[in-house]
Amino acid sequence: MFVGPGYIPPGWEPENSHEAQYLQYCRVCQGFKAPRSHHCRKCNRCVMKMDHHCPWINNCCGHTNHAYFTCFLLLAPLGCSHAAFIFIMTMYTQLYERISFGWSTVKIDMSVVNQVQPLIPFSIPVFAATLFALGLALGTTIAVGMLFVIQMKVILRNKTSIESWIEEKAKERIQHYQTGEEFIFPYDLGTRWLNLKQVFTWSGIPKGDGIVWPVHAKCHQYTLTIEQLKQKADKRVRSQVQYQAVESYNGACCPISKGLQTFFRTPCTEEPRIPLRKGDTILATRGTKWWMYGDKVLSEEQIKAGDRVRGWFPRRCVEKCHYDTAASDSTSDKKVN
Repeated sequence: MFVGPGYIPPGWEPENSHEAQYLQYCRVCQGFKAPRSHHCRKCNRCVMKMDHHCPWINNCCGHTNHAYFTCFLLLAPLGCSHAAFIFIMTMYTQLYERISFGWSTVKIDMSVVNQVQPLIPFSIPVFAATLFALGLALGTTIAVGMLFVIQMKVILRNKTSIESWIEEKAKERIQHYQTGEEFIFPYDLGTRWLNLKQVFTWSGIPKGDGIVWPVHAKCHQYTLTIEQLKQKADKRVRSQVQYQAVESYNGACCPISKGLQTFFRTPCTEEPRIPLRKGDTILATRGTKWWMYGDKVLSEEQIKAGDRVRGWFPRRCVEKCHYDTAASDSTSDKKVN
């Protein structure tokens, strides 16, 4: 929590200016995103080797605290398993002499007291609290234990959760266009041991400076960033559909005025909602049956200022534009030329 993930300095640029063409530019940080870095909306910074933003530690999991976070995912289930064992043995020893079995019923006499007096009398409220705590301990053990397994899987391949998603999209893109490319994840060093040592060290300080990384023999420093740029261009071509707002929306997380289905099916995500006014134009990139996600088309002044409004909005508030957006874009490009 206090070490932090490591941040890319604001205004960062590669040493060789021609390498900037392989990188994405962050408008918020006013600099380029180094390989493996991503911008976090919560931290409002570009994070080195970002895995995800964790609300439990109120910080990002990234380059400098990835090992600490993984140890936390291991120790939390161990501690909860120990607590669960104590709760189970407490209930067993306290209930052993209180339970009587009849022919058709099981009776628990909470008034019976053992020979050894406990520090806290085992009453019905204490029994209920112990049972509730046992449920929390077992739930935490299972849930956080599964997160630990997932983290170890990506670490043993020298990936992050975001990079696993990028790799999946790369394979989908190649399969869709039948380009015949072979995508090799650049940061997998070949063996699990070498990958593990990139995160876990005896000193606790991970290897590398968070900007330059050891890569596969068939790759280079910008293999993944080039793939990201391809995916971004492909997303513009395939995904963006123009919509126009037909109803106003105030940006509420769960708007009851937009219908019960919209209220109860709100996206379970920390991504923002964008308010809409009737007549606004939005470029939608994805969505569900009741909600959509996209970028609001801004004025020239707002674009020059570096503003960007992106988020979720109710599907019932917009209608798809029925004219050909690609044709209109090409026409506008000709006018500019």
